[in-house]
Amino acid sequence: MLPLVALVGRPNVGKSTLFNALTRSRDALVHDQPGVTRDRHYGVCRPEGQRPFAVVDTGGIAGEDEGLAGATARQARAAAEEADLVLFVVDGREGASALDDEILAWLRKAARPTLLVVNKTDGLDVQAAVNEFARYGIADRVAVSSAHRQGIDTLIDEVLERVPEEGAGTELDTDPDRIRVAFIGRPNVGKSTLVNRVLGEERMIASEVPGTTRDSVSIDMERDGRLYRLIDTAGLRRKARVDEAVEKFSIVKTLQAIEHCQVAVVLIDASEGVTDQDASVLGYALDAGRALVVAVNKWDGLTDYQRQQAEAMLERKLGFVEWAEAVRISAKHGSGLRELFRAVHRAHASATTEIGTSEVTRALEIAYETNPPPVVRGHVAKLRFAHPAGTNPPTFVVHGTRLRTLSDTYKRYLENFFRKRFKLVGTPVRFVFKEGTNPYEGRKNVLNERQIAKKRRLIRHVKRGK
Repeated sequence: MLPLVALVGRPNVGKSTLFNALTRSRDALVHDQPGVTRDRHYGVCRPEGQRPFAVVDTGGIAGEDEGLAGATARQARAAAEEADLVLFVVDGREGASALDDEILAWLRKAARPTLLVVNKTDGLDVQAAVNEFARYGIADRVAVSSAHRQGIDTLIDEVLERVPEEGAGTELDTDPDRIRVAFIGRPNVGKSTLVNRVLGEERMIASEVPGTTRDSVSIDMERDGRLYRLIDTAGLRRKARVDEAVEKFSIVKTLQAIEHCQVAVVLIDASEGVTDQDASVLGYALDAGRALVVAVNKWDGLTDYQRQQAEAMLERKLGFVEWAEAVRISAKHGSGLRELFRAVHRAHASATTEIGTSEVTRALEIAYETNPPPVVRGHVAKLRFAHPAGTNPPTFVVHGTRLRTLSDTYKRYLENFFRKRFKLVGTPVRFVFKEGTNPYEGRKNVLNERQIAKKRRLIRHVKRGK
């Protein structure tokens, strides 16, 4: 276990910028707008030639106990209480504030080891900026400029002197058996609530306010002996409604999470039905080729009649992903979670299954004999052999001639045939069609002198016969 260092402070003092500087990444969203960070975001600082330590970025403590500000403050305090060292980040340009005083009073009451970090000191008299906070009585003070990476090495040295060899922090492992599951969907469909219910704790901020989650947060967990990495993402809205720069960055983070996951769980609000935006979210997962599970949330709040209407709508509007399993759940009460994870297992197994070349070619032969391609302009496409070309999603390369004449209908037939034969559930199936080339195309048969003379004699003989 790595030692854990928590970044704590009021909004807009540069905690996320400092997090990115320490972890040498761009994982945390950074913007001039206060309150961009809300959930806890973990990373690892790996200084060259020194031991690593875990870092947790937190939202700004704004001195409020209600609403999103209160939930953000509770997340920050929870991170500070579990950390081995707290970096109390303050703004060197604005100086000390009453809110800084309140945060320091809480840190002293919680008896957490604290190191004062005076940020944004570039272009200032560093000593004067640090002395501004001398009244706090914290002897350990470090001046940095996170945006320009000034003082970061000194800060790392100070941190390593104060943290133990072993601590409360962990890092995201690279175990290939860990299933990466991303929860995606429209805003306010219950993604964070579902993650909290699965984890059994208030790890993510869940609110009725749309757009509460702004960053993609990865959390490792173990359930029933299996390893998972859960990725909570920001809600995806229509492009016409996205006007804030922060939300645009959130969408980019969500799309990256879809690319990096193995199974995408798309949440749909049962009370609202399948909307056009839900179809767009499903399209993002299909474009990335991810295995797919549809989770119909808030099912417990429907009457029998409403459930019948919802079932009919699901069947009608999700026809283009009929191979994806749809599970009825309640993120708030936890019903349907066992069925949800079973569907995730089946989708993951189908997406990562490896099939031999002989099995693929035999399946192609049976499909071709059972239903040959239609005649197009007097010719029929010939499917000679096939072989697997990858997993997640399963991809097959088909070789033959006149493959350009294959219709979309016949390609869907092949997809459904392979899906049924190899029991592929919850994953898209891709085909790559390659036509064989004529080895003599473009080559001219040049006759030698003897062949030319023989050809002339043959022509004369034919003319005499006439």
